[in-house]
Amino acid sequence: MAKIIAVTNQKGGVGKTTTAVNLCAALSARGRSVLLCDMDPQANATSGLGVDKAAAAHTTYDVLLRGVPAADAVVATAFGGVIPANQELSGGGIELVGLPEREFVLKTALGTLRGGYDYIFIDCPPSLEMLTLNSLCAADSVLIPVQCEYFALEGLADLITTIRMIKRGLNPALEIEGVLLTMLDSRTNFSAQVASEIKKFFGKKVYAVTIPRNVRIAEAPSHGQPVVAYDASSRGAEAYRELAREFDKRAGGG
Repeated sequence: MAKIIAVTNQKGGVGKTTTAVNLCAALSARGRSVLLCDMDPQANATSGLGVDKAAAAHTTYDVLLRGVPAADAVVATAFGGVIPANQELSGGGIELVGLPEREFVLKTALGTLRGGYDYIFIDCPPSLEMLTLNSLCAADSVLIPVQCEYFALEGLADLITTIRMIKRGLNPALEIEGVLLTMLDSRTNFSAQVASEIKKFFGKKVYAVTIPRNVRIAEAPSHGQPVVAYDASSRGAEAYRELAREFDKRAGGG
């Protein structure tokens, strides 16, 4: 039975999609059966796994709003399965508002796939709207990437408030899976200070592994590959492999 994890942060540019893509790829390399559901209309997770978003037969939009079974939308890649997205999803949040049980459309769809995977990840949009709400209602837990810069802290309180509201009213089982420090520049004292503040607030929920600033991580998406495949010997690739080990152990995979 798959564990469903929403990878989310309302602030863009914190390594959310990069983490979703590379964690899936690294877990797949460890022998885990993984699926990435792309709920971001930018569809960067789709292209990051080497899938042509313009050529996809079915997308998350089709699953959410056209009744296409989730299994029919899954595209197999060398790094795990993906339910791709494209720009059509950009209006999906508004269209979902008019549906009955609108918060649970994704939960119902992904529920049919739980038996086939160890982990199902959801790459959420960088905003708190209906697509993200669907993602959080479908998830068992939330993985929060946080960039080690001041402005990354500002929206974190709003995200935690949203998670608590959803836990109270819509998804009582929702938990924080973990908090991942990204884009860490070990040369600066400020990065260390931000990391310290996050650890004070979240305690043991913060992963021991941190993701460094690394040019290979930035280059990999343009080649349609996770960094763990694009440059397996890079610092970024090694960091995500270590994260996969830590994540798997915490999540009960061993």
